Amino acid sequence: MDMDGSMNLKEGAANAPFYLAQGDECDVFTAAYKNDLPVLLKGPTGCGKTRFVAHMAAKLGRPLYTVACHDDLAAADLIGRYLLKGGETVWVDGPLTRAVREGAICYLDEVVEARKDVTVVLHPLTDDRRILPIDRTGEELEAAPGFMLVASYNPGYQNILKTLKPSTRQRFISLEFDFPSPQMEAEVVAQESGLPLERCKPLVRLAGKLRGLKGQDLEEGVSTRLVVYAATLIAQGMSTDRAILAAMIEPLTDDEDIKRGLLDLVTAVFG
Repeated sequence: MDMDGSMNLKEGAANAPFYLAQGDECDVFTAAYKNDLPVLLKGPTGCGKTRFVAHMAAKLGRPLYTVACHDDLAAADLIGRYLLKGGETVWVDGPLTRAVREGAICYLDEVVEARKDVTVVLHPLTDDRRILPIDRTGEELEAAPGFMLVASYNPGYQNILKTLKPSTRQRFISLEFDFPSPQMEAEVVAQESGLPLERCKPLVRLAGKLRGLKGQDLEEGVSTRLVVYAATLIAQGMSTDRAILAAMIEPLTDDEDIKRGLLDLVTAVFG
């Protein structure tokens, strides 16, 4: 490791989590990093956005702070707050502040789920100022070299009340993600699970059919992660039917009628 605690590029590339590029997204991300540009990842849940960021952070040799955004996430959760410790009030940095100080990558997953005050905090970090004002301490932090802001969201899932304003979207360069081709996804599943490629292909074919039901019987299609889970269970000796039920059917719905319909789809694919 370098003295600042980050990995060098050669070491980072060797330790990077497996990611199979679909296009030039790695090149675009690298160019954005080198030019201090923030990046917005758009795409459906479970298509590999989070894995991509982890892969690129390791490849670039930068520490990574990942924040799973939710309805109650406020700006203070990202910036920090005063806390009582040992009878004293001390300031504790949040993950965004730590990333700004250290020159790390801060990844805000599903950023539109956070409260509205979060996007206001991000604005001065997403232009040429690259600063983070901390009102409670009076600090105005300049982003350390290597700092990068990355955010993601799922455009197809958000309703009219939960979307990014154009004024925010236009502060980022954007990369659009989707599920990989069946052949590529089967390769990913085989690599991650240890199940032979030919046995992964029917699982991926089933996943494609389940994704086709999104917006009809299902709110979301099956993620590549769940396909990997199913393949992992099978690779460890579980029956295919049981693994699919546990990893690719039960996580999608609690409705018994819909589950029966999905199991009919499994039968149609696997016989």
